[in-house]
Amino acid sequence: MKRILEVLGFVALVQGVLGLLPAITGRLHVSGVWGLVRRLGFLDGYEVYASVALVVLSVALFAAAESRKSD
Repeated sequence: MKRILEVLGFVALVQGVLGLLPAITGRLHVSGVWGLVRRLGFLDGYEVYASVALVVLSVALFAAAESRKSD
C-alpha cells in the first residue's frame, strides 16, 4: 500500500508541475505533450487551480505513505 501511495503521489506531483509550468514560463509546448490538466475540457480557465490542487494532493499522498508501516 505504501508503494501505491508513493506512485500516485509522484504522478500527481508530475501532473501538477506540468500544469503549472505554462503559467510560470508562458510556454505551452512542454506540458502540451504530457500534461493532463490542459487536455481536460471541463478545467478550462481553472488549470492553475487544478495544478495547485494536484501538488497539494501529492504532498498529502506522500505524507500518508510515510505514515504507513513499510510493506
